[in-house]
Order: sequence, then structure tokens, then C-alpha cells
Amino acid sequence: SEGLNTLIKFPEKYDLVFDATSAKSHKEHWSKLKLLKKRVIDLTPSHIGKMIIPAINLKDCFNEQNINLISCGGQSGIPLAWAIAQTHKHLDYVEIVNTISSKSAGTATRINLDEYIETTEGAIKDFTLCSFTKTILLLNPAEPCINMKTTVSAIVQEPKIELLCKQTNQLIKNIQQYVPGYKMIVPPTYIDKKILITVEVQGKGDHLPTYAGNLDIITCAAIAVAEELTKSQENE
Repeated sequence: SEGLNTLIKFPEKYDLVFDATSAKSHKEHWSKLKLLKKRVIDLTPSHIGKMIIPAINLKDCFNEQNINLISCGGQSGIPLAWAIAQTHKHLDYVEIVNTISSKSAGTATRINLDEYIETTEGAIKDFTLCSFTKTILLLNPAEPCINMKTTVSAIVQEPKIELLCKQTNQLIKNIQQYVPGYKMIVPPTYIDKKILITVEVQGKGDHLPTYAGNLDIITCAAIAVAEELTKSQENE
């Protein structure tokens, strides 16, 4: 009931903290939790810790005290951008457009819009090595509520669609292991000098509505990281 103060009072009661507040709040929380030497999985776009996407660099979390999950749009779109970068030598431009139901965008999401854009664009650059990136977030007020959709586009010199399809098919299977509602609805397509890929994310519907895939995907990513950390501790 006392929020962070409870964690500060009873540091012996826990090993891992999930921070799902806001980017600004996380900076304050982290300044105190790091003194307690606690490991934190950050679900805010604070861009403080090591950026992790389970399907790409899950093992990098082992030696990190602060693990940042970038954003919901980063979790859904960056794996596809990474797949394009893995199959093409040079990317001139990468863009990720996320469309979510406005009802699934809570107060923290709206407050964090600037941090969301900046952190996601920075992560795209890190995972793809492309210097020219853009992130767009659209809040759709439609009724009935829409599922989250993410479209990734990239400008490349020589498109390798067949090779990219193999890469993305395997990647999506890996993501579905921790986000079952993640599916491709437009496979890699080369049109107007761009590669385009679109995926849809549907939530499990066990607590939040199924249309809130944007909230489910980052929560599922956090669980995947926590489970991997627990396995490593059990094997030590």
C-alpha cells in the first residue's frame, strides 16, 4: 500500500522488481533500488537499463541489474526490423507504425508518449544499425475495439524476400512461445521500394480485454525475462 517505500522497508522479502509505472517515476525508483542491489525489469520507456527483446537477446539479461523492455511497440515491431537487418546488408530507413485501441492506452501511456517515441527509435537503431528511423503510435477510438497492429517498413538496396520470409517465420514462432496472440497478417512484401510486414497482437484475455495486446506483449516479455533469470539461478 505504500508503493516503493514498502520495498525499501523490507528489502529481504524480494529479489526482483517489475516497474510498470512511468518513465519519470522509474528514474526515481531506480535511484533507490540500485542502492539496494535489486534487479529491476522496467516496463516503462525510461531508456535507462539494458534493452531486451526476449526473441532476440534474452541471454543478455543475466549480467544486468536494470533490464529495459523498451515499449509495447518496440516488442512487437523491432523483432521484424531486426529480421530485415539480419537478411540485408544495409538499411537506408526503418519505420514502425503501431495502432492500438485508445481504450488500451492508459494514463501512463499517454504521459510517456515522448519517451515512447524516443526510446523505441533508439532501440530500432541499436538492433538494426540503421541511423534513420521513425516510430509512429496511433490511438484508434473505433468500437468495437481493434487489436494491436504493427507495420514495419524498411528501405533496402537489394530486397531478399524469400530469405526474409524464412527468417520471420521462425522468429514469429519464437515470439509465440511467450506471446501466443502474436501473428503475421501481411508477410514480407516488397512494394514502392519498401519492404513491408504487418503483425497483429491479440491479448490472452485472462485479465485485460483481448484487444489490449499492446499491454499483454510487454507483460509477457517481462515474464519471459523473469523465468529465464529464475532458470539461471536454479542451475547455479
